[in-house]
Amino acid sequence: MARPRTSPQPEVPGLAARRIAADILDGVLRRKIALDEQLSGKAAHPGLVGLADRDRALMRRLAATVLRRLGTLHHMLGGFLDKGFPSEAPRVETILLIGAAQILWLEVPDHAAVDLSVRLAQADRRAARYAGLINAVLRRVTQSKTAALANISTRDTPKWLVARWTKRYGAETARTIAAANGHEPALDLTVKYDAESWAERLRGRVLPTGTVRTIAHGAISLLPGFNEGAWWVQDAAASLPARLLGDMRGKVVADLCAAPGGKTAQLAFAGARVTAVDRSAARLNRLRENMARLALQAETVTADVLEWQPGSSQPESSNAGPFDAVLLDAPCSSTGTIRRHPDIPWLKSEADIVVLTSMQQRLLDRAVDLLKPGATLVYCVCSLEPEEAEDQITALLARDPRVTRMPVAAQEVCGHAEFLTADGDLRTLPPQLPDPDPRWGGLDGFYAARLTRKA
Repeated sequence: MARPRTSPQPEVPGLAARRIAADILDGVLRRKIALDEQLSGKAAHPGLVGLADRDRALMRRLAATVLRRLGTLHHMLGGFLDKGFPSEAPRVETILLIGAAQILWLEVPDHAAVDLSVRLAQADRRAARYAGLINAVLRRVTQSKTAALANISTRDTPKWLVARWTKRYGAETARTIAAANGHEPALDLTVKYDAESWAERLRGRVLPTGTVRTIAHGAISLLPGFNEGAWWVQDAAASLPARLLGDMRGKVVADLCAAPGGKTAQLAFAGARVTAVDRSAARLNRLRENMARLALQAETVTADVLEWQPGSSQPESSNAGPFDAVLLDAPCSSTGTIRRHPDIPWLKSEADIVVLTSMQQRLLDRAVDLLKPGATLVYCVCSLEPEEAEDQITALLARDPRVTRMPVAAQEVCGHAEFLTADGDLRTLPPQLPDPDPRWGGLDGFYAARLTRKA
């Protein structure tokens, strides 16, 4: 007699989001693949296609929370594991990290966090035998979470970064930087017109810099104004360097290392004739898509800035240089953006900074060559490290007599004198723009210097 056909059992709600979060965390921590690469593009996790918007947001928040609090989580879980994490079942560590992060920081009932973690283990061949251990450890986390949350320190930042920031900014500022990076940031938007109106529609607020800040956990494309091209996503600090170029109406400007394109959009909206150059075809394609959504115009060139010859790929272009202004947003360690990219501390090392500083030096020299006499260069990096920022400009001024520094005045950065160095460069830090509710405070760590090529 034939057996009756049975329908597959529906998956437990939320389990797929947690399984994909575990996969992505394994990608960051074990295979050193950037978080953003696993969320979009060719390297995106295949399971994201069938994930509902709500589950996708949960998945990303799970992964990001674990990365933000990795030191605290390892410290706490390690106290409950006499023999450490089982090396023969690496998934056990990831499951425990996700489970504990839910219990400590997410609005997930404790029993659901424990149950779903056990189910994740049972679905993994090597982790299944540790399901009981996972259940026991996470129940201990639920009993100890008050003490755990009271003892958070800089352990969520790698020691090499804490040491660097302590040396550069002092111990107290290093501590506040680490603390600011531990909070999920709000969504910052640069709007074309009527910031107050858009802040009201988006249930946000207008920052002193003019940026609209809101808290949104869903798909950005579903927010009011996205389809109309009324705004683009851009951290408040990232919006400042382009403003240092002043009135751009009718000026011919090169935006070097331009993707993802927030500064390109600023320059185009300000009336500049922009040539956006980037070596990544994929990232430049996303820039074009965003510019089309915003109904803004810019020429785009896929090229290595160090080898690019203006006009060679588009000889008919009227933007062939030399340029009235150049904006160079150089590749860097990105240590100023950890609050938005919590995988950075676990992907980067001090050795990376050495390699990057050499590239930045060559890019700066190339940028100066592209300037007309009397033209302006703004160099910027989203790094907190002096070798990539202040030291680069000091070295450039020492080796190239063609350029001189143009100090930035407080009124050019909305009156925030605390954003300026003694030399008149821009320097923002993650704890700045504080708010009693940390979800609304902070901004990325950015550095920018303004230079002019002598006539």
